[in-house]
Formats: sequence, structure tokens, C-alpha cells
Amino acid sequence: MAMDIAAGRGALGIGLAVAGVAVVAVLIGAFWYGARVKRREPPPPTPEEQPRLPEGGPVGEVRENREPDEVPRSEHRLTPHQMPGFGNSPSRRGSSEERPRWDGSSSG
Repeated sequence: MAMDIAAGRGALGIGLAVAGVAVVAVLIGAFWYGARVKRREPPPPTPEEQPRLPEGGPVGEVRENREPDEVPRSEHRLTPHQMPGFGNSPSRRGSSEERPRWDGSSSG
């Protein structure tokens, strides 16, 4: 019976060694395949191919407050295709250019 246990441990050791070799082979194959794919990619752009700023410098940011148009009042329920802009909320320039600020006493 002692020989059976020893033989089982030997087979387990050989099995683990084979599994380890298989894992190493898969890792080497993945590295080799990745290197092949990388070689087929186009090279990075040269400094001359990089994007340039426009003549007038960077594009400026436009800040303005927008206010939604009111939903038309009706006695019956309106579907999106009956609303102005086919359900897309149109907006217009706000009357005040001052940004609304959060007040600690309000919820938002």
C-alpha cells in the first residue's frame, strides 16, 4: 500500500511539471504572437504629422446660459411629434448671463 501512495505522488509531481511547462509554452507563444502583431502596426506619427493649432490660436470656450422653451399648454396630452422640434427640447439664450450658484439653504 505504501508503494501505491508513493506512485500517486510521483504521478502528481509529473503532472504538475507538465502543466507548468504547458503554461510557460502558452506564455512564450502569446509574447511571440504579440510581437508579430506589433511589427505589422504602422509606425507612430512623426513630429511633422502631429496636429497643429489653428492660425488664431486655440479655440475659445463660449459660456452662455440657455433656457428651455415652455411646453405649449393644451387640454389634451401632446405626443412628441406634436410638440415643437418633434420632441427635442429647443432652447434659447438666457436673459441673464450670470451663472446660477448653489445656495447652501436650497437643495440644488
